[in-house]
Amino acid sequence: MISPWDRWYSTSCCLCCHVRTGTIILGIWYMLINAVVLLILLTALSDPDQYHLTSAELAHDLDVMDDANMCIATAISLLMILICGMATYGAYKQHAAWIIPFFCYQIFDFALNTLVAVSVVVYPNTIQDYLQQLPGNFPYKEEIMSTNNACLVFIVLLFVGCILAFKAYLIGCVWNCYRYVSGRGTTEVLVYVTTNDTTVLLPPYDDTMAVPAKHAPPPYTSA
Repeated sequence: MISPWDRWYSTSCCLCCHVRTGTIILGIWYMLINAVVLLILLTALSDPDQYHLTSAELAHDLDVMDDANMCIATAISLLMILICGMATYGAYKQHAAWIIPFFCYQIFDFALNTLVAVSVVVYPNTIQDYLQQLPGNFPYKEEIMSTNNACLVFIVLLFVGCILAFKAYLIGCVWNCYRYVSGRGTTEVLVYVTTNDTTVLLPPYDDTMAVPAKHAPPPYTSA
C-alpha cells in the first residue's frame, strides 16, 4: 500500500524544474526580497529624519515604527537571509539538514496566514476596521468601504485561499527536495558500505605474502 507521502512525492516542480533547482531559485528569491527590505531598514536607520512618518502625514493615529522596532525588523531580515542562504546551499551541495530551517519557516508562515483566514471568518468586521485605518489618500478607499461586508469577506477569503494554496505548493516542493537529497545521501552511504565490505572480503593480492615452494606443505596422498 502506497503511503500519502509517497503518493505526493515528485522530483519535479512548476511542470519543468527539478525540486533542487526550484528550491535554489526559491531560496535566492527570498534572499533578494529580504536583502531589499534590509537595505530599506538600514537606510531608514542611518537617516531617520528623512524616512520618519508622523501621524499627521498619515492622516490618522497610527503607531509609527520607532528605532527599537526597526532594529528588530533588521535582525529578522538578517535571520531570514541566513535561513534562505542555508536552504540554497543545502539544495546545491545536497545537504538535507541545511534545508530544515527554511522548511520550518514555511510551515510557520503558512500557519500565520491560516490564522488570518480564520480570523476573517470569525471576526468579519475586522476588515472594515482595517479599511478605516488606511490613509485618506488610499486609492479607491471609499468605494471599497461602501461594498457589502459579505462580499468583502468573500474576496479576502478568496485572495488568502489562493495565497495559501501557492504556499502549500512551495512547501511541498521544498519537502520533496529534502526527501530527494536525503535519499541520495542514504544511497551513497549504502554504496560506500557495500564497497568497503567487498574490499575487506577480497583484499588485493600481495606477492610478499605468497608461501615459497620449499616451505609449502606436501600434497595430500591417500594411504
